[in-house]
Amino acid sequence: MKTYQGSEIRNVAVVGHAHSGKTTLIAALLHAARMTPTQGRVEDGTAPTAYDEEEVARGITMQNALAFAEWQGAKINFVDTPGFHMFTHEARAALFPVESAVVVVNAQNGVEPVTERVWKFAEEANLPRIVLVNQMDHPKAGGGGGLNALLDDLAERWGRSCVPVQLPIVDANGFHGVVDLVTMQAYTYTPGGDGRGKVSAEIPPSLVADAKTRHEALVELVAEGKDELMEEFFEKGTIPEEHLIAALHEAIREDRIFPVLFASGLANMALDHLLDFIKDYAPAPTERAPIAGAAEGVARKVDDAEPATAVVFKTMSDPFAGRISFFKVVGGVIHNDAALENFTRRSAEKLAHLSVMQGRKAVEVAELHAGDLGAVAKLRDTLTGDTLGVKGAEFQVALLAMPEPAMTYAIEPKSRADEDKLAPAIHKLMEEDLLIRFFRDPQTNEFLIAGAGQPHIEAIVSRLKRRYHAEVTLKAPKVPYRETIRGKADAQGRHKKQSGGHGQFGDCKIKMEPLARGGGFEFVNEIFGGAIPRQFVPAVEKGIVESAARGYLAGYPVVDFKVTVYDGSYHDVDSNELSFKTAGRIAFRKAMEQAKPCLLEPVMKVAIEAPDEFAGALMGDLNSRRGRVQGMDTKGRTTVINAEVPMAEMLTYGTQLTSMTQGKGSYHMEVDHYDVVPQPVAEKILANAKRPVEEEEE
Repeated sequence: MKTYQGSEIRNVAVVGHAHSGKTTLIAALLHAARMTPTQGRVEDGTAPTAYDEEEVARGITMQNALAFAEWQGAKINFVDTPGFHMFTHEARAALFPVESAVVVVNAQNGVEPVTERVWKFAEEANLPRIVLVNQMDHPKAGGGGGLNALLDDLAERWGRSCVPVQLPIVDANGFHGVVDLVTMQAYTYTPGGDGRGKVSAEIPPSLVADAKTRHEALVELVAEGKDELMEEFFEKGTIPEEHLIAALHEAIREDRIFPVLFASGLANMALDHLLDFIKDYAPAPTERAPIAGAAEGVARKVDDAEPATAVVFKTMSDPFAGRISFFKVVGGVIHNDAALENFTRRSAEKLAHLSVMQGRKAVEVAELHAGDLGAVAKLRDTLTGDTLGVKGAEFQVALLAMPEPAMTYAIEPKSRADEDKLAPAIHKLMEEDLLIRFFRDPQTNEFLIAGAGQPHIEAIVSRLKRRYHAEVTLKAPKVPYRETIRGKADAQGRHKKQSGGHGQFGDCKIKMEPLARGGGFEFVNEIFGGAIPRQFVPAVEKGIVESAARGYLAGYPVVDFKVTVYDGSYHDVDSNELSFKTAGRIAFRKAMEQAKPCLLEPVMKVAIEAPDEFAGALMGDLNSRRGRVQGMDTKGRTTVINAEVPMAEMLTYGTQLTSMTQGKGSYHMEVDHYDVVPQPVAEKILANAKRPVEEEEE
């Protein structure tokens, strides 16, 4: 295929709420650009970016996928992103390799919770945004208030800079065209056609007045802040088309205007105009600011003249091709079979079979210029986040940080064969999804897997079975309870054991008191006069730390307490480190008996977004979960509820929220703090828990 310069490339992330039609839209755009012979369907896995078997089975996008269209001398790289709230970490990661985002809004439902969230992600990244109102062919497009209400809602949420550059042509036959408010021309389409329309100079009479008003508003907004344009605007009452196009491109690149367009991916309408708009108005990689390096004050300009440099922003494990690394060329030109150094891991890599991805299909290329997105298989050491480049021209890029997992489950292999497959398979999935954590519980020796929530972890388990034939049983989520004290104590730990030869003797006296929440553990040595030899005091501390890690009430770590060792005794012959470590354990357990021990539970900071009509039911449900509502915000037709809820009450919340809101609600949560478990709840937890074994004492 043709090689494209950086100025001819447009990298675009397609983001938005689940079921807004992102994957279908990309499939339709590729078909309109003659990149695919037919328009693939999401339902049967024939859409170019819907090839993962788990995504097809669930009917949702769960990880980022790439595709490209060659259009009017430009190459447009699309990154298809998940819209389900549990996978928005993927959508956030997709913003690194692109220069703009197409924010897809469902014409029927308007701005939904994940749409709002990905808008914030793009805003934080200073990324230009194009708003596309999709599914305009739906009979209820515009929602209950019609098109004007939808546009007003966009402006209310995202400011007056969110302005239409098109008007949809809708009549008794439904949606069948758009009016370009820049050129003041109409484009009409045949539903179900090839996505390419007919240009007409005549705007439908019913839209003439509205089009004129909105054109003038657009021109005025573009001219704001630009003295020469304002002078031309006041002098002529408008801005000539050629000046307006250049000025609008600049305004979009500078995040001063967020244009609103209309289309239908399913009915193949207004797709050529969307491709034209991306080509003409979305910024090229060479127009954006230099890419910042991991070291402060270091940046690399996206330019062919720079040393060859590439950053891996995604890794995919393919059963046949092995590990596939997706990268962005941030400088220079990378040729096939290039030998580069991995600056992150200090190893050499050879980029054989350089490719660009069309969904699952790899299209081989001879070279890639600065700003382009490519892929290469079977790199030896390289993983997501690594920077590759020419030896001697070191440069490292820091990718966006991933959030911490919100939920942990225990998994158990179904057979010995599954156990052998489990760790290698999960580590391959961890290369693809940086949010996954996999570890063994040191107390129970169980395998634990952590992710964004129940659906995320269930998808991981399903992939283990489908892709790697490793079957596991998913157990109830683990709540990381902790233990602490609410009172003071004074205790003695005395360990004496006599057998043939040298015996064991250690004796210590300690005071224990609580610390503020989050205080951890503090150890103070107040031994005077050599009651305990100096070399044995650390052993006392070690014994206390080890015993605290095993817990007292129910086997959970004890935290937020202070221990002061102030007296003791020793034996010249029988005392040693082991004896005093054991004495420390005994003293700890005796002190815990007096210090009013209690359980602590993690409390989550939860943000729930759903249509207004569900707010009452959601509030009542949170109260039943021991939640404390901290406040409510209204954004258009959406209510955002902020609350603090114990983690134990949120383990299956995703499924229940979907049921309560008819699939229209989403939530995000993270650990905020620990709090004391109410006594009735604590009694139930303790009844089902194993108390740690008591230490041996005299």
